[in-house]
Amino acid sequence: MTGRLYGVGLGPGDPELVTVRTARLIGEADVIAYHAARHGRSIARSIALPYMREGQIEELLLYPLTTETADHPGGYQGALDDFYADCAERLAAHLDAGRTVVVLAEGDPLFYGSYMHMHKRLAHRYPTEVVPGVTSVSAAAAVLGRPLVERDEVLTVLPGTLPAEALAERLRDTDSAAVLKLGRTFEKVRDALAEAGRLDDAWYVERATMGAERVAPLKDVDPAGVPYFSLALLTSPAERTFVPERPEPEGAGEVVVVGLGPAGRPWLTPEAQEALAAATDLVGYGPYVDRVAPNPRQRRHRTDNRVEAERARHALELARDGARVAVVSSGDPGVFAMASAVLEAAADFPDVPVRIVPGLTAAQAVAARAGAPLGHDYCVLSLSDLLKPWEVVADRLSAAARADLVLAIYNPASRSRTWQVAAARDVLLEHRTPDTPVVIGRDVGGPEESVTVTTLGELDPGQVDMRCLLIIGSSTTRATEDGVVYTPRRYP
Repeated sequence: MTGRLYGVGLGPGDPELVTVRTARLIGEADVIAYHAARHGRSIARSIALPYMREGQIEELLLYPLTTETADHPGGYQGALDDFYADCAERLAAHLDAGRTVVVLAEGDPLFYGSYMHMHKRLAHRYPTEVVPGVTSVSAAAAVLGRPLVERDEVLTVLPGTLPAEALAERLRDTDSAAVLKLGRTFEKVRDALAEAGRLDDAWYVERATMGAERVAPLKDVDPAGVPYFSLALLTSPAERTFVPERPEPEGAGEVVVVGLGPAGRPWLTPEAQEALAAATDLVGYGPYVDRVAPNPRQRRHRTDNRVEAERARHALELARDGARVAVVSSGDPGVFAMASAVLEAAADFPDVPVRIVPGLTAAQAVAARAGAPLGHDYCVLSLSDLLKPWEVVADRLSAAARADLVLAIYNPASRSRTWQVAAARDVLLEHRTPDTPVVIGRDVGGPEESVTVTTLGELDPGQVDMRCLLIIGSSTTRATEDGVVYTPRRYP
């Protein structure tokens, strides 16, 4: 009669977080198996030690390599495959002899754990049971005292070994996230969080529940001291933490529509900072809400970018019930943003006061980086045809070009809109010379900022994405050899 295989989860590190079942199985086992790097020290064994007994057989499964290049004909993966096959056969020898084998696993056995490689090779051959354990993700949230997710929010778990672009995309599109396997990947993960606009909200948790536990805002962590047993955490966007309950507000509240400017805190006006600090609730498109520094006292209501009317009504309903609501917009809330949506919905909430707090616009930010291209009359126009037909966009482009106005063009492209930039260029070339200066400002004020000066004739639509703003010069706009663009105040 063969023995029985157990893969047991030990939890995140504190021996007191080992489940009762796991502790019993460790004490009853004939064989205790555990993985370790080449130094031979096993964190799993140190967690399980209080529950082990004398006389048990110990099988140290020593990895032949970690991240270095292998001489194996099959490369790194080939060397690991041979290692796992050898380990499985060593354990199979004990199982064939009728011994009970317990394989120790930090966290949960089937959650990025080494045990799963034994499971795939042995579970179809021997009676097997997997005993779950507390994951490092759950431990990190508990250490922070912040919920991971609530209601219909989405939690994404990512390995730090993913390519930077994949990390940024997934971090941008989720509510909460945990990024594991930091160590050497830390700087890449930090850059991906910044690219996704989530760095200010990210927490760093090292060795959660262990003696050397460490918690810090991720942006403040020195990459040189980051071990493998650490993770990055984006907790629930609601940001509810263990704080005393707020007293119920009396009477109607207020809605303040706040312009955050084009990027981070340096672009935020003192009036906007004051409005954000006074708010009990923040409402807005998720990435914009994420740009506001966390405050445990405040509730956060993150929404998709295409539900402006619903978002506005939600803010007004909260204020009607007594909340002080800040509706946040990038740039200025009155420029292709939330001010008009809130004021339109406010007709149904006559008792709720609404204020608009202006912000620095993207057009102003790009213009300042380039010089002074908006020094004379100019027109602000969006290329998006989601809320108006392209024929209207084209007519307005043509009219502004005929009037010889400088154009600040918002929303030039997106993932689903890729042809409008070329079409707009062709319309403008009917009225402007090919050497008309053009400024492409991308992520101005952010970590990926770039400002490119080109001409209308040489404008490459491939250089323009959803994070760009274009400034198209008038007949009087000039570009110097140093790349400075300006439009004189005098008109000939």
